[in-house]
Amino acid sequence: MCTVRHRRPSAGPRALLLHGLANGPSVWDPLAGSDAAGLDLWTADLPWGGAHPPDWAYRPDATWAIAEALKQVPGGAGVVVAHSFSALLLMELITDELARGGDPFGRYGIDAVVFASPFYRRSPETFEYSVVGELLENFRLTMDEGIRVMAGPRLDPALRHDMAQRVCDRVGPYGYMSFFRSYLRTPWLRTDLFTVPALVIGGEQDFTAVPAESRALTDALPDARCRLIPGAGHFPMVEQADVFAAEIGDFLGSIGLTAPVALDPSFDHQGA
Repeated sequence: MCTVRHRRPSAGPRALLLHGLANGPSVWDPLAGSDAAGLDLWTADLPWGGAHPPDWAYRPDATWAIAEALKQVPGGAGVVVAHSFSALLLMELITDELARGGDPFGRYGIDAVVFASPFYRRSPETFEYSVVGELLENFRLTMDEGIRVMAGPRLDPALRHDMAQRVCDRVGPYGYMSFFRSYLRTPWLRTDLFTVPALVIGGEQDFTAVPAESRALTDALPDARCRLIPGAGHFPMVEQADVFAAEIGDFLGSIGLTAPVALDPSFDHQGA
C-alpha cells in the first residue's frame, strides 16, 4: 500500500513527489521549505520507503504502487516529480501502457514529468558484467550519501556507515534486485511515445546515476530538457533545494504551466 498527503497547498500547478528506494517523503522537506516553484505539493509514502518492510519486493512488478499514488491525487497528478528508483518505475508504467495503445497521461492526469537523478541506458550492451558489483557497492555509498545530506555533517562518519549498512540490510536482496531488474529494462522502454514535456534533472557529482545517463534519457524523450546542478550528487532536491526548485519553475514556465501562488499561511507544512 501507499499513501498520498497534501504537503504544501498552493494555487500553482499540482505536483506529486515520488521518493526513491529506502528514502521517504521527508526527502522532499527542503523542497517544501523553499518556494517550490509555486507548486501545490503532494507527497507519496511508497512501499520501498526506509520505514517499511521489504515484502513489497516479493511481487515481480512494483509499478502498481506508482499507479496507486497517481490515482490518489484529486483532479489528476499534474506534474510528477520522480526520484531515482521511482523514476525508473514511472517510466515503466507509462511506456508499457503507451506501447499497448493506452493513454496513461489522460488516465492519471499527468501534464508533465520531472525525472530526478534517473538511471537509464539506451543499449543492453552497455551493461557489462562489472556493472553488477559496481552498482551493489554504489548502492551502499548512495545510502551513506543520503544519510549525510539529510542529517548534516555533525553525524559521526562511522555511525553513518553503520546506518547505511542497516538500510541496505533492510532493503535486502529482493529490494535491490527489483531496482536492478527495472534498470536492466531501460533499453526497451518506449520513451519515444511520450506526449508530455519532461525535465531530466540531476547532480553533476552523482556517482551512481551518472550525468551521462540523464543526458541519454533526455535524448530518448521527444520533448525533454536536461539540467545538471553543480555541486550536487544523487539528492539534488536536498543538497541544492532552491536551485532544484528554480529549475522546475523555469521548466514549467517554458511549457505554460505557471499559476499565481496563494499559500495558506495557517498550513503547517513542516507538520503535514
